[in-house]
Amino acid sequence: MSTILFLHAHPDDEASQTSGTMRLAADAGHRVVCVYATDGDHGSVPDDLREGETVVDRRRAEAQASATVLGTARVAWLGYADSGMTGWEQNAHERSLHGADVGEAARRLVAILDEEDVDVLVGYDWHGGYGHPDHVKVHHVAHRAAVLAARTPRLLEATMNRDHMRRLYLAAQEAGVPPEELDWDPDSPADDGNPFGTPEAELHWHVDVRPVLTAKRAALAAHASQEDVGWMLSMPQEQFAAIFGDEWLIEPGRPVGLTVGHPLD
Repeated sequence: MSTILFLHAHPDDEASQTSGTMRLAADAGHRVVCVYATDGDHGSVPDDLREGETVVDRRRAEAQASATVLGTARVAWLGYADSGMTGWEQNAHERSLHGADVGEAARRLVAILDEEDVDVLVGYDWHGGYGHPDHVKVHHVAHRAAVLAARTPRLLEATMNRDHMRRLYLAAQEAGVPPEELDWDPDSPADDGNPFGTPEAELHWHVDVRPVLTAKRAALAAHASQEDVGWMLSMPQEQFAAIFGDEWLIEPGRPVGLTVGHPLD
């Protein structure tokens, strides 16, 4: 059995991006570790914060609830502050991940990689899927940490399949979905001006997570304080499965070609 570590930028990123792959790995007996680079403190502020409870407290509790659903063996934190979106003043905060030294952040991750003797490290693609500064930094931190670790882990990059998203977008258009509801055109500029995700020709792994889609929904529901979760969970089952039933990974250095299956199979 292997130990697979997922590095995510914020609490809730794991739920929408890799929770199916995580649950499948846990179900197969692998040790799953989830590390968050930031505490997600610039996410939505919940209306029901208790006296003395902070946004960080809530988001850490939600991350632990998600871990319970997914069978994650360990949750850890690199300790950086959420940098916000591109151009936000939080980018320059003294504790922001965006402004952090890549080497220092990588060394924080390496401490966990070495302690866990990690076999597989999962980060993000070169632009973090959609250009969020923290997601971009996660890409660089994961690559640097893989080199610095005592034992070099196999490196994977979570991403979105731009061609698959385009197919869904066109199908929604053909089905008569009103234009005002189609605000996720994968070919439009994302946070950094680049289109969403990665072309299908550059992907290596297609993980069908429909067998654990109930767990993926539950992981999203664990992050109830986040506004985006509401619209995701409001989707009918068929639509939810179409959008969230597949997860995609790049494996740098692997020959071109898309393999359907879990990378740990």
